[in-house]
Amino acid sequence: MKINKVDHISIAVKNLDQARKVWEPILAKAGPDDTYIDESEKIKVARYWIGAVGVELMESLTPDGEVAKFIEKKGEGVMVVSLNVANTREAMAELDQKGYPFIGGARPFRECEFAFIHPKKMNGVLLELIDDKGAEFKK
Repeated sequence: MKINKVDHISIAVKNLDQARKVWEPILAKAGPDDTYIDESEKIKVARYWIGAVGVELMESLTPDGEVAKFIEKKGEGVMVVSLNVANTREAMAELDQKGYPFIGGARPFRECEFAFIHPKKMNGVLLELIDDKGAEFKK
């Protein structure tokens, strides 16, 4: 499996508006480069491009969302490290053969797919594989 790059790092926050006020001066940004709501993942996101790597601030839309559960258990902080791969499903098949457990299957996002490797295998890190073809051009 070839890793193209680190795609993005996602930070779980309680309040997206407050987190933006903290992060935007550090990132030298007047606002996010991309914002979206992902209903299926129960998150609201502000994404900032630093070179070709995204930094995402994620707020849970519901108290039972994974971001809310993460914050309840561990507090705010880095929740996901995402690696850009050529093909999510092919990477999953290869890693499955090597004993890496996934949380569910491949999930759709815009014009690509992503999948999560269970953090118990990855030293407590929720590792995401994503095959976003346009990510390296976004800055």
